[in-house]
Amino acid sequence: MNNRNAIDNQLGATLRAWRDRLSPEAVGLPVEKARRSPGLRREELAELAGLSVDYLVRLEQGRAVSPSEQVVTSLARALRLSQDEREHLHRLTGFRPPQDRRVVDDIAPSMRRLLTLLDSTPVAVFAADWKLVWWNPRWAALFGEPTRIGAEERNLVRLRFPVASDRGRLASWPVIPANAEAADRALVADLRRAAARFPDDPRVTELVAGRIAGNPRFAAFWADAAVGRHSEDRKTIRHPVIGEVSVDCDVLTDGDTDLKIVAYTAVPGSEDESKLELAGIISSPGSDA
Repeated sequence: MNNRNAIDNQLGATLRAWRDRLSPEAVGLPVEKARRSPGLRREELAELAGLSVDYLVRLEQGRAVSPSEQVVTSLARALRLSQDEREHLHRLTGFRPPQDRRVVDDIAPSMRRLLTLLDSTPVAVFAADWKLVWWNPRWAALFGEPTRIGAEERNLVRLRFPVASDRGRLASWPVIPANAEAADRALVADLRRAAARFPDDPRVTELVAGRIAGNPRFAAFWADAAVGRHSEDRKTIRHPVIGEVSVDCDVLTDGDTDLKIVAYTAVPGSEDESKLELAGIISSPGSDA
């Protein structure tokens, strides 16, 4: 196939590449010793997706270019595609990417294993709507114990954009962004992206509607219609014992669930790094502080 045909047949080339990388073991098929390649055969993928082998051949060869949305969904499921790959496949075939129905709060075992390796760093996990769903002891030592407030109130959007009904229920958020307006705009832009991805989730809908109605600052930012990811920031944290500590905030977002790992670090060897370490020590069990 020449370069021009390869460009024109992006769908077929992509399907072949995804089929070639998927092993029989990954989909529960028996492994045969005399296989020419480690990937799935066409007939195996066709059976998994509920398609005829002839139709799959025509898709891969570029002779069938307009599969139905049902076929696209079946192929995505059979090929074990990630969220980003599913979206790409839908766009290749002219369909809008499928919408997830609800925000995910559950943390996958692999992510939990990763989080245990960060136990010396203040780390928390937020859902797509910025609800706090997990934190480590270092996080609680730096910001205060989250269980002091109700689970639904543990939401960064609520903390940054309170409404009248929040008074007396939310703990003060001891964080001063280096650029408060830029940080809050980024937070609202990220929430707008979540609202588009989870349009049927009442938690997101109610959060947005409540902030628009009850917080003019949020309403103004929302009206700008910016969409983006909140990825990093420089902040100062006011701690009741160690005083102010300046940290870098980095946000790592899981592409499949939109769960956000938020970590706070300080420049190695700096006074701020020493303060972070001290905050963890004075709040640890058995401390005399």
